[in-house]
Amino acid sequence: GPLHVGHGRHAAYGASLANLLRATGYDVHEEYYVNDAGRQMDILAASVWLRYAELEDASFPFPTNAYQGDYVQTIAQNLFESHGDSLTSRMDSIAMLINDNDIHEEQRLDRIIAEIKANIGLKNFAIVLNAALGNVLADIKDDLNAFGVIPHKWYSESSLADGPIERALEILDNQKMIYKRDGAKWFKATDFGDEKDRVVVRENGTTTYFASDIAYHLEKCNRGFDLLLDVLGADHHGYVARVRAGLEAMGQRADCLEVQLVQFVTLYRGREKAQMSTRTGEYVTLRQLRNEVGKDAARFFYISQSNNQHLDFDMELAKSRSNDNPAYYIQYAH
Repeated sequence: GPLHVGHGRHAAYGASLANLLRATGYDVHEEYYVNDAGRQMDILAASVWLRYAELEDASFPFPTNAYQGDYVQTIAQNLFESHGDSLTSRMDSIAMLINDNDIHEEQRLDRIIAEIKANIGLKNFAIVLNAALGNVLADIKDDLNAFGVIPHKWYSESSLADGPIERALEILDNQKMIYKRDGAKWFKATDFGDEKDRVVVRENGTTTYFASDIAYHLEKCNRGFDLLLDVLGADHHGYVARVRAGLEAMGQRADCLEVQLVQFVTLYRGREKAQMSTRTGEYVTLRQLRNEVGKDAARFFYISQSNNQHLDFDMELAKSRSNDNPAYYIQYAH
């Protein structure tokens, strides 16, 4: 979905880190890893399709764990204007699933997605998914550009399916690092210090996010980069050991990967705390923050504390023209 104020801290920190490395003589290449594959994309596409179905006067309670934001309705409206009712379907079976409260909500959502795919066909589902991806990605690129964060490359996760994942798994297999259990394929991550072994291919034959992760990092090594420096959310702290394990098992240096974790942001308007939830659509977007506070002040506030510390971002303080506002104080002194 649209970038919110939490994403803004990652962007400001990563761009500043790249600037510092470049200023001290390093050859820096910046990439934005686009999560355009997997379950979250299916949820986004299903959310858009359900809003699209509503435009055809279909009536049903919208799933609470689907994506709720206004941008979903905007994409659905654009889809309806470009495709008319060609992507519609009978809602009987889908509505029954939506109203079935005896199923756990996440399992129910997966079954709703499967039912939509079955009803409209995979080709039409891909049309919806690509429309959602194109709209959201264009918005993110525009947003970051205005924020002064311009990656050299936008790297598509889905592109890894065209060779890199297969090559990575083949290397692991040749090194006797993969075994089968319960119908799935597992990587022997514990041989390299990880807390447990990791699934790379699920029982249904689909590859995992972890398989994509190690394939992506191997591909960067193969492009000749010496240091792979990831900027990730603090909730990814368990990610480092497993990806290092994968790289080492594929013949790369374990220390070629460094991960900087960025703690969460809590947004305030004075004493009032802003709500933050991507699924429910309750958040302040990075664009709103930038328009209200200004690009420079926002970036200054984001990097005014260590990335290892939780950040309370007070929008009213960031806008104030007083010595209490460090960004204003520095700009005034300059």
